[in-house]
Amino acid sequence: MDLVESYKEITASLMDIYLSSVNNRMNQVMKVLTIISTIFIPLTFIVGVYGMNFSYTDPKSGEVLKWNMPELYSPYGYLGVMIFMFLVVVVQLIVFWRKGWMNKGG
Repeated sequence: MDLVESYKEITASLMDIYLSSVNNRMNQVMKVLTIISTIFIPLTFIVGVYGMNFSYTDPKSGEVLKWNMPELYSPYGYLGVMIFMFLVVVVQLIVFWRKGWMNKGG
């Protein structure tokens, strides 16, 4: 009976080790998915704002709209927004790296 009890405890310990390793792997996958989501959330916001329809002038009066986004009509507006989005991603990756969220073990 003691031998059966011992095997039962060993089996329970092995099951706990297995479940712990599966849980650890799932946590690693969730960390990667969270980092990807965190990177794309501000990019989605920026693209959403710049994806709206803007007019440089009022269609009825022809008056130039002062509070409109002037960079939309700049020859380098698209390039500027793309560089800004790239910088947002780089800054986020640097912050994640420094906090230790991107290394394999942490």
